[in-house]
Amino acid sequence: MKNIDILIIGAGISGSVLAERYASIGKKVLIIEKRNHIAGNCYDYIDENGILVSKYGAHLFHTNEESVWNYVNKFSDWYSWEHKVVARVDDKTVPIPVNITTVNELFGTSISTEKEMADWLEKNRFPIEKPSNGEEAVLNRVGPVLYEKMFKHYTKKQWDKYPAELDASVLDRIPVRTNYDDRYFSDTYQALPKGGYTQLFENITDNPNIEVLLETDYFDIKDQYKNYEKLFYTGPVDRFFEFKHSLAEKLEYRSINFVSETVDAPFFQENSVVNYPGTEVDFTRIIEYKHFGNQKSDKTTVVKEFTVDEGEPYYPVPNPRNQEIYNRYKEEAEKLTDVYFVGRLANYKYFNMDQAFKNALDLFDQLEKEDQKQTYKTAV
Repeated sequence: MKNIDILIIGAGISGSVLAERYASIGKKVLIIEKRNHIAGNCYDYIDENGILVSKYGAHLFHTNEESVWNYVNKFSDWYSWEHKVVARVDDKTVPIPVNITTVNELFGTSISTEKEMADWLEKNRFPIEKPSNGEEAVLNRVGPVLYEKMFKHYTKKQWDKYPAELDASVLDRIPVRTNYDDRYFSDTYQALPKGGYTQLFENITDNPNIEVLLETDYFDIKDQYKNYEKLFYTGPVDRFFEFKHSLAEKLEYRSINFVSETVDAPFFQENSVVNYPGTEVDFTRIIEYKHFGNQKSDKTTVVKEFTVDEGEPYYPVPNPRNQEIYNRYKEEAEKLTDVYFVGRLANYKYFNMDQAFKNALDLFDQLEKEDQKQTYKTAV
C-alpha cells in the first residue's frame, strides 16, 4: 500500500494536468497508465525515417483561452502553425472549411466578395431553424450538393453512420467561410510544441511528487490503493462501472486503424493533411508528418486513417441511444464521493485539446476552492 494523496487513471491531457496541479501544492500523486507511454493520444516519436510522427493521428493545438495558452507555454516552446486541410473532391482539390475557393472550384462560379458568397449559401442551403440531426445541420449550412460531395460519405466512413443518424451537434460545428480564409482554425493561438507533444507531457509530469506507473491496468490492481484523498478517472466510463448498464446495448466508440508507409521521395502530397470525402477509397484522410515543423529527410512517412469499430476507443458516438446509456452511468458517477470523471472518454463527449486542458485546470481550481472553504469551516 503506497502513501498517495491523489490517484489518477490515465496519463493523457486531463490526467497529466491534474497531476501537475496537485503536485505543485505538495500532494503525492500516482498516475496509472495502461499504455507503455505518457501523453495519451498526443503521443509522438521519431520514426525510422527520422520524422516526428504522431502514433494516434495529428494533433493541432489551437485556442482562444489565454489561461490555457499561458499554461502550456510553461512546459514547452511553441512555433506558430496555422493548420490547413485540403480535400480531393471529384477530380479537384479544394480547401476545407468550405470557402469562396471551394465553391468556385467545384461549381465553376466566379464569386469574389463575402456578400456574393453569403448570397450563394443562402440560395443553396435548406433553412432549418433547429436541426434535429447531422444531415439537417449540414443542409442548413451549405445545402444538398455540398452535403453530398463533402459531408455525407465522409461522415459514414468516420462514424459508420450517415449524418442523419447522428446528433446535430456533430456537424453543426463545421465552419463555413464567406471569404478566402483557408485556415482550418481561426483561433487566436495556433501552434505546435517544439520537440513534440511527448516532450511537453514529460515536462508537465516532471515533478518529484508525481509517480507514473506504465503498462498497468488500474482494474487489475485497484484493491492496492484505497487511502487516497481523490481519484480522477479518464478512461471509458462504462469500463469503470464494469459495463453494468451496457449488458444489452453497449456504448459505442469509434477507433482508428493507422496504416503507415514509407515513400522513397521527398514528399508524397502537397499538404500535411488531405481528406478523401468520397466513396472511391475506404480511408478518411492521409497525413504526411514531414510537413509539420519543416522536417528534413530523404524519404517521407504517410499515414492513411481508416475509422473502425474495434480497437482503442477514440470517439464517442453521439446519438440519442448512446446518450441515454451514458446518462445512466452519469447518475452512478454522481453518487460517488471524491471520485471524478474527467475528459473525453469519461464524459462520453468530444473535446478539443484546449478544452481538455481547460476542463482539467478548472476542475482543479474548483475543487481547491471547495477544500479551502471546508478547511476554513473546520478551523472556525
